Amino acid sequence: MSGFSLSDLESIVEERSKASPEQSWTAKLVAAGQPKAAKKLGEEAIEAVMAAVTGDRDNLTYEAADVLYHLLVVLKIAEIPLENVMAELERRTAQSGLKEKASRQSS
Repeated sequence: MSGFSLSDLESIVEERSKASPEQSWTAKLVAAGQPKAAKKLGEEAIEAVMAAVTGDRDNLTYEAADVLYHLLVVLKIAEIPLENVMAELERRTAQSGLKEKASRQSS
């Protein structure tokens, strides 16, 4: 298993977002703004869903990587650190998924 983590990817997104949009896809997405980046995230998510439904494991792996990358770009633009998302996941795993869902429905 690779030692590469989502935190590593977040650092790469941060670094590349500072480059020239002519030289970096990440910088180009960030410069285009949240609507463009979010649309790209949605497109990649749909491609991942299609790969999952068809059972194409290799393509699902590829598309899942795209989803994670584009999600981190969207978070970067929104100025939401990955640490915040991980804290929310940690909070949610402190209780069962069914209890967590019920707490959201009653709020």
